[in-house]
Amino acid sequence: MRLLEDLGRFILLFSHALAKPPNWRMYGKELIRQMYDIGNGSLIIIALIAVFIGAVTAVQFLYQLDGTLIPTWYIGYIVRDSTIIELAPTISCLVLAGKVGSNMASEIGGMRQKEHIDAMEVMGVNTASYLIMPKILAALLVIPLLVILAAFISIIGGYLASVLGGFMNTEEYTRGVRAFFIDRNLWMMLVKAGVFAFILTSVSCFQGYYVKGGSIELGKASTNAVVISNILILVSDYLIALMFTT
Repeated sequence: MRLLEDLGRFILLFSHALAKPPNWRMYGKELIRQMYDIGNGSLIIIALIAVFIGAVTAVQFLYQLDGTLIPTWYIGYIVRDSTIIELAPTISCLVLAGKVGSNMASEIGGMRQKEHIDAMEVMGVNTASYLIMPKILAALLVIPLLVILAAFISIIGGYLASVLGGFMNTEEYTRGVRAFFIDRNLWMMLVKAGVFAFILTSVSCFQGYYVKGGSIELGKASTNAVVISNILILVSDYLIALMFTT
C-alpha cells in the first residue's frame, strides 16, 4: 500500500510539474543555474572515474588475454565497447545519483522544512514546476554530455594503461578502437544516459519535496533518494540492454 501511495503522489507531483511556467524568464534562469551546478560540479569526479574505468578495463583484459591466441589490439575494441555500452553511462550515473541526487533532495527538503515552499505556494507559485522541472531538464541536457565525455576519457585511460604501460603500441590500440564499430551502441549509451538522468533527478526531487520532520528525516530522505535511484538505474539498465540486444 505504501508503494502504491508513493506512486500516486509521484504521478500527481509530475502532473503539476509539467504545467506551463507562469514566468519563463525566472524559469530559464533556474534552468541555467541547475545546468551549471550539475555540469561544473560533476566534471572533475566524472573525468577522474572515467580514466580509471578505462585503465582498469584495459589491464584486466590484458591479464585475461595473456597466453591466448587473441591479438593484443583487441584490447582497444574491448575497452571501447565496454565503456560505451555499459561502464560510462551506468557507473557515471550511479556516482551522480550519490552526488547530484542527494544534493537535490537536501535542497528541496531544506526548503520544505523552512517553509519556503509553503510561502511560494501562498504567493501563487507552482512550486512543483519551478523547483523540479528545471532540475530534470538540466539533467537531461547535461548528464548525457557528461556520459559522452566519460566514454571518451575512458578510452584515453585504456590507452594510457596499455600503450604507456608498454603492452602495445599506439597503432595497435587505435586499430582496436576503430574495429567492429556499431552505431547502435552509441544510441544505447545515450538512451541509458537520458533514462538514468530522469530517474536520479525525479526520485531525488520527489523524496525532498515530501520530506517531513527535522534533520534526521531530511538525512533519511537523501539516503532514500540515492538508494532508490541506484536500484531503479540498475533495473532500467537491464531492461534497456534487453531492448537493444534482443
